[in-house]
Amino acid sequence: MIALIDYGAGNLTSVKKALVSLGTEFSIPASPEDVASASGIIVPGVGHFAVTGALAGPWQNAIRRAVDGGTPLLGICVGMQWLFEGSDEAPGVPGLGVLPGRVRRLQGDMAARLKVPHVGWNAISMPKPSRLLDGLDSGAYVYFTHSYAAPVTDNCVGATAHGEAFAAAVEHGHVFGVQFHPEKSSAAGLRILRNFLGTCA
Repeated sequence: MIALIDYGAGNLTSVKKALVSLGTEFSIPASPEDVASASGIIVPGVGHFAVTGALAGPWQNAIRRAVDGGTPLLGICVGMQWLFEGSDEAPGVPGLGVLPGRVRRLQGDMAARLKVPHVGWNAISMPKPSRLLDGLDSGAYVYFTHSYAAPVTDNCVGATAHGEAFAAAVEHGHVFGVQFHPEKSSAAGLRILRNFLGTCA
């Protein structure tokens, strides 16, 4: 059973529809204690990084315990940003800290008419093999809507650019994250979700 975490971040409906289309059993935990029995965890998210403050305390502790115990975790959009130490968007709100580094605001490029927020379809390059992106061709298009992004580090398995390069997908052991919305990225997005679900025993 996949635990889909509801912390008021907004895009639960589209993620639920995608999971239903894949025939996946999932639940929305009513309490942090319910996370312990999950075979995998998905933390979605849209909007300001400050919304992740709702996860501070018991929820964050429960998710961290599960991850430390080997439960796969997927962060989507703001949920991916939460995997890092924090974000300049809300400096006082800590992330989960399972990935090193901080999330920073995209600068865009007015000369190239690249505005922030970045909204639309971008092709992603894949610098290394990845379980999460397995079966996708480098250059696959996925859907983004965001103003902040994580840096390209050793954990980056999918990269793209909007005035500057940033991490589109990250993978570290059984921790995964995507800055884009797989649930809104057509066949490529469903393949990514299916790949994550394949890591959940």
